[in-house]
Amino acid sequence: MNEAPRDTATRIIQAARSCLLADGYAKLSTRRAADTAGVPLSQIHYHFGGKQGLVLALLEHENRQLIERQKQMYGSDIPLWKRYEQACDFLDEDLASGYVRVLQEMIAAGWSDTAVAQQVLELLRTWLSLLESVAREAEERFGSLGPFTAGEVAMLIGLSFIGGEAVILLGDGATSRKARTALRSVGKLIRAAEGKPAPRTRHAAARPRKSR
Repeated sequence: MNEAPRDTATRIIQAARSCLLADGYAKLSTRRAADTAGVPLSQIHYHFGGKQGLVLALLEHENRQLIERQKQMYGSDIPLWKRYEQACDFLDEDLASGYVRVLQEMIAAGWSDTAVAQQVLELLRTWLSLLESVAREAEERFGSLGPFTAGEVAMLIGLSFIGGEAVILLGDGATSRKARTALRSVGKLIRAAEGKPAPRTRHAAARPRKSR
């Protein structure tokens, strides 16, 4: 029985992922991806048009697999610090699965390929939008975020993870441990903030005292 076109495309994407993890973006070739998938090279051109289309499909596939997980986690009712710790746990999982390597390879590819850059930015905007919603929740519960807007806090957290991932992938054990520790330490700040009583509202603060 012939394989369905969708199954063939999925098999090619999975093969491209394996090749990307093994060789990096620069050495990724459609011929090797086709050989790994066990299909003719023409199938890659039929389904994806070429290397760029294959890479974009791979990135979309990876994002679709994980974005729902993040939405569920950030949208849960557990304390903010526990959600942040879960995000750090997910980082460990995504490093082990190869997702982080795929994302970082795509970020690097986007420096010289506008189409890839736009796809990567769209993915990152999705993550940052989730983080901003959590930052707004923190602002509502704890009060002022200091000199930062919720969007700026989201950007700083997002950049911290992206930078931490890049450093960890360089493979130096001591530096990787420092990066992981630094990221997890932010959770301690969030936990400390959640342990404090809610700030008084302006209305409560402005309420006049009763005369004796």
